[in-house]
Amino acid sequence: MFQRNPRRRAFSLIELVIVIVILGIIAAIAIPRIGSGSRNAGESALRANLASLRNAIDWYYGEHHNVYPGANPDGLGGGADSEAAFVSQLTMYSDANGNVSASKDPAFPFGPYIRVDIPELPVGANAGQNTVTVVNQAGPLVANPGDGNGWLFNANTGQFIANSTDAGSDGVTYDLY
Repeated sequence: MFQRNPRRRAFSLIELVIVIVILGIIAAIAIPRIGSGSRNAGESALRANLASLRNAIDWYYGEHHNVYPGANPDGLGGGADSEAAFVSQLTMYSDANGNVSASKDPAFPFGPYIRVDIPELPVGANAGQNTVTVVNQAGPLVANPGDGNGWLFNANTGQFIANSTDAGSDGVTYDLY
């Protein structure tokens, strides 16, 4: 009933090798482009996170007698120059002295300045961390990725940076963005 066609041919070894070489060339071109695309996406996310957090910090500063978030206690147990006070003062309602409340009322007319928690650091050795080291010093911040925190904030100067010394695609380290 069914007969094999003796003239039917399969691919030759040379044809298979040519196809494999072509696929290898395409892969060699495409894989680095995919890697740089994800790196650029992380850098864009870092720039967006820094812009929104710096805006929130400046807004808080303007409404609280030129005092940065985290510099004063939050009234809920977060002490001065602490991550707890910094986060609660940006994510909750507050009074002019930095005391916070979960609900808005005439005693707590300000904020919140960000809707959810501090975003995760999208790049560098501490990627995925959303913790903030809060310091109160006169000089500029210096990244210390070994501490495992995602962000650094100076409650004295308002400087907010990524806690990463890795370099971006432009050669600038992330802590200088």
